[in-house]
Amino acid sequence: MKTQISLEGKRIIVTGGASGIGYATAKELVDCGAKVIIASRRVELLKKAAAELGASWMRLDLTEEDDLPRAAAEMEEKFGPIFGLVNNAGIQNNKDALVFSAGEIRELFNTNVFGTLTFTREMAKYMLQRGSGSIVFITSGTVYMGMNRNLPYTGTKNALSGMCRALAAEFSPKGIRVNSIAPGWIETDLVRESMAKVPERRALVERRCMLGRLGQPREVGMAAAFLLSDAASYITATELKVDGGVTVSL
Repeated sequence: MKTQISLEGKRIIVTGGASGIGYATAKELVDCGAKVIIASRRVELLKKAAAELGASWMRLDLTEEDDLPRAAAEMEEKFGPIFGLVNNAGIQNNKDALVFSAGEIRELFNTNVFGTLTFTREMAKYMLQRGSGSIVFITSGTVYMGMNRNLPYTGTKNALSGMCRALAAEFSPKGIRVNSIAPGWIETDLVRESMAKVPERRALVERRCMLGRLGQPREVGMAAAFLLSDAASYITATELKVDGGVTVSL
């Protein structure tokens, strides 16, 4: 197992890798020996995170859809053959369902779904040429439960969850495994800030969670490292819940 869990020398891209779950995932991949490239729109934050992690970085804006083929080609040329991709980048907007404008809904889908799938398609072209690779989508526990004030975000994550399995059906026979991770409430800075505004929410989540606590970002990162590694060589089209049991708890 020690050998199989190693990612030694494998080049892996983590989108949204400058903070939160993406940063923690990049850290775990580096610890497993991977050559990690973190990608995000925020260049200064990227530079800082890359220096801390010992990773490479590249600016990537998933809303610039026409530029994504060039970005994928540049990554392959600059860093070498990319083995793995963690699709973590995404945005959220919490409002009552009836007040979302069509433009706000499109904004979430443009980033979380269309941009993510376009970039995945472009990177997969190179993986398919080599006949090897592993792709991981970060979805959400909202795929498995209703959550108020979260309508379009939930829709985007459900879209990724379903299309992950469709991509797996197409790519797996050609050597590319495709899986996803559905995190529950993970204690990132954004979640802490959100819960500080509604103190009773944290207590509610902790009561509902079978493990009695919020998850840590590195726990999602370790799951991603496993799915990318040869230890998961017979796993594809699977969504792994990293949620402490919260999505099936009463």
